[in-house]
Amino acid sequence: MAALFVPDINWLQFGFQFLNVHVLLFGGATAYNSFWDKDKGPIGGLKSPPPMTDWMWTASLVIQFIGLAWAFFIGLKYSVIYASSMLLFWLYSTPLARWKGDPLLSLVAIGVSTGTNSFLLGLLAAGRSELGFADGAVALGVAFILLSLYPASQIFQIEEDERRGDTTFAMKFGLRNVRIFFVVMYISGVLLISGFMYPQDQWLAIVFFMLSSFAFVGISWMLFRLTGKVEEYFKVMKIKFFASFSFVLFILSALLIKSII
Repeated sequence: MAALFVPDINWLQFGFQFLNVHVLLFGGATAYNSFWDKDKGPIGGLKSPPPMTDWMWTASLVIQFIGLAWAFFIGLKYSVIYASSMLLFWLYSTPLARWKGDPLLSLVAIGVSTGTNSFLLGLLAAGRSELGFADGAVALGVAFILLSLYPASQIFQIEEDERRGDTTFAMKFGLRNVRIFFVVMYISGVLLISGFMYPQDQWLAIVFFMLSSFAFVGISWMLFRLTGKVEEYFKVMKIKFFASFSFVLFILSALLIKSII
């Protein structure tokens, strides 16, 4: 998404940092979280997660610090944002803070670390030197869309969360409010992104709004049919895949058109 807001993209740097963020930062954070969770039932994209051993905790941190060292080559601002995501991931997972166990703090940790920060990192990696108000607004929109389905992914793992003593959004507020949360956050995110994209590229903003509206209808149709059972793991994964695919399809198509024009 960030590449759509930078006129002249440094593709080599952008591509390498894309791998840095998604493999080393997000991958390391996922391993770190999995170590502390020690899930036995369906979680994320894994129906049967493998058992975690002690060396994986060390490896997860080493991977993240390698990514942070790599981030310093882009600049101080980039590395600070990168480091803040690492900190939020740790606060999210570690038993010393365990923000994951709080329905609101968990939203902050995920929304900032993988939402706003990933967009801002993308801008800087693509070649942007300064960040402004509009960038922050779009980053917030990205976070809103990402977070809109976050509580839905908790529906089928309530038993696992209860076993660990976590209180998730889905547990505290119930399925009805999970649906309301999706509607409010998704629509807010789409309006923010399309609204701030419009002055830069009117047609792109219109296409994004239309495709997002289509995705909203499809996701809502699937989400509002859920009943909150563990057996609905595959249904939830289909919803998340559909949402991600729609978002990525728009970005790839827009970048292709941008490169041709």
